[in-house]
Amino acid sequence: MTTRRPQTPRRVKPVGSGRFAVGPALRTRIVGTGSYAPPTVLTNRDLERMVDTSDAWILERTGIRERRIAGHDEAASDLAREAARHALRMADVRPKELDLILVATSTPDMVFPSTACVLQKMLGAKQAAAFDLSAACSGFLYGLAVADQFLRCGTYKKVLLVGSEIFSRIVDWQDRATCVLFGDGAGAVVLQAERGRRGLLSTHLHSDGNQGHLLYVPAGGSRIPATPKSLEEGLHFVKMKGNETFRVAVRALEAVVTETLQNHGLPPSAIDLLIPHQANFRIIRAMAERLGLPMDRVVVNLDRYGNTSAASIPMALDEAVRDGRVQAGHLILFEAFGGGLTWASALYRW
Repeated sequence: MTTRRPQTPRRVKPVGSGRFAVGPALRTRIVGTGSYAPPTVLTNRDLERMVDTSDAWILERTGIRERRIAGHDEAASDLAREAARHALRMADVRPKELDLILVATSTPDMVFPSTACVLQKMLGAKQAAAFDLSAACSGFLYGLAVADQFLRCGTYKKVLLVGSEIFSRIVDWQDRATCVLFGDGAGAVVLQAERGRRGLLSTHLHSDGNQGHLLYVPAGGSRIPATPKSLEEGLHFVKMKGNETFRVAVRALEAVVTETLQNHGLPPSAIDLLIPHQANFRIIRAMAERLGLPMDRVVVNLDRYGNTSAASIPMALDEAVRDGRVQAGHLILFEAFGGGLTWASALYRW
C-alpha cells in the first residue's frame, strides 16, 4: 500500500468578501455608458460679447471652442437622469435592479437630500441605496474606486455611477479667467462584478488639502453661509489661481500615471487609450507627450464641451465607446485633477 503525501494547497489572493478562491479575479466591469449635454451652446464668439476676451485667446490658452449651458429649469439631477437612462439602456439593466446609485458632483441640486436620492426617485430605482460624493473634477474616479469596493466584496451587484455638473451656476460671468473654462453635462456608467481578466485593474487616489486655496468656492457652506454680503462679494463663485493650478496639476498627474504603470509593471506604450479629465488641452497634450502617446490615442472632447468637472471622463468614455474607438481588450488609462486638491487615476482592461 502506497502512502501519498497530502498536497499543499495552492495559495491565491483573497477576492470578493475575503474568502480564498481559485480562478480568475473578481473585477468591476463597465457594462453600460451614457452621457447628456444640454442643447444650448455657448461659443467663444458669444463670450466675446459678454466679457473682455476673444475666441483666439480662449482657444490658444485652453483648447475650448464652445460649451453647453443648462436651461434655467434644469438641475444636476435632470442631466444625470438623461445620462443614466442611456447607460441603463446599453447595459440592459432596469432601474429596479440597481443596488446603489452614486453621484459625483460639486453642483448638487441642494444641500440635502443628495442629488443621488433625487435621481433614485426620478428613475424609480426603489431598491437602491443612494449618496453623493464630492471630489471636484476627480469625483468620477473617486466614485469608481468606491463602487469597486462594494462590488468586489459582494455587498452590491449592480451600481450606477454618475458624474453630473452645472458649473454655469457657480462661475462669475464677469471673470474672464474662469467663465470661459466650464460647461454643463453628465456622464454615467453601469457597473457590475465579473470574474475574468477584463475590468477595473486598479484605482489610485490622492489629495492635498494644503493647496485647496488654489481652486475652490469660498461660500455656500457652514463656514461662510449665504448672506447679502457674501453674495455681493461674489464668494459663491469659483476662485482659481490658474498658473499655479496648472503647474501642480501637471506634476500630480505625471506622478499618479507613473504610479499606476509601475504598479502593474507596464511601459507607457502598453496603453491603448488615454481618457483624461477635460480641463485644458495644454495639460492633456503634456501628459500625452510624457507618455509618448500620439494624440489619436487620446480621447478629447474639451473643444466642444469645456471643463464639465466630474462629468468629463464619463462623457468622453461614452463618446469613445459609441464611436468605436474603445475596442475589446484595450488597456485604458483614466486620470483626473481637481479642487481639494484631488487627483486620481484608474487602469481598465476593456
